[in-house]
Amino acid sequence: MTGTFLFARSRTLPATVAALAGTVAFAVWAAGRLDAHLDPHQRVPIVALAPLLAAAVIGASLHTPTDELDRTAVRPWWPRRLAQLLGLTASAAALLPLAVLGNALAFGPPAMIRNTLGCVGVTAAAAVLLGARLSWLPAFGYVGAAYLASGGVRGRAVTVWAWPMQPGPQTGAWLVAAAAFALGTALYVVRGARPEGARD
Repeated sequence: MTGTFLFARSRTLPATVAALAGTVAFAVWAAGRLDAHLDPHQRVPIVALAPLLAAAVIGASLHTPTDELDRTAVRPWWPRRLAQLLGLTASAAALLPLAVLGNALAFGPPAMIRNTLGCVGVTAAAAVLLGARLSWLPAFGYVGAAYLASGGVRGRAVTVWAWPMQPGPQTGAWLVAAAAFALGTALYVVRGARPEGARD
């Protein structure tokens, strides 16, 4: 129990949970100011940005302040890393849909859950490659580019490359987001976040 408590403190999990709660509250507030009952597409910024903010918060908690101790510990660290990532992701995926209840076939809870999984996966992979402090950058860059480039574009391919902007039931978007989450989770669990200041 003491080891779990120390792990939680070293990863600033209490502050991370508080920041996730703030992200959910902001998303609910912002969504309430939209006339989404008239046009569900007005929810696209909420469905795209709220998971990004949550992923950035989760990514910051992946920082490893004691990398050498982690690598030389008697017990393997991968179960703790897995529990941390899955627990925070599950919390975000369960709470963020409160901002977009209703109209599940458009930009409702399924799209929010999908984008949360995809953004967390990209962020977790970036934490391994770039470090936790910059882990938010690739997801923000990709989602921002997809948001700007996907307006008015039609066809099957757009459901794959612009997955964060798709309605909830799009199969291609779900496949990409699920693959990103699985890959990012596997990389982070096996390798952990890149130490800050590490050189290639």
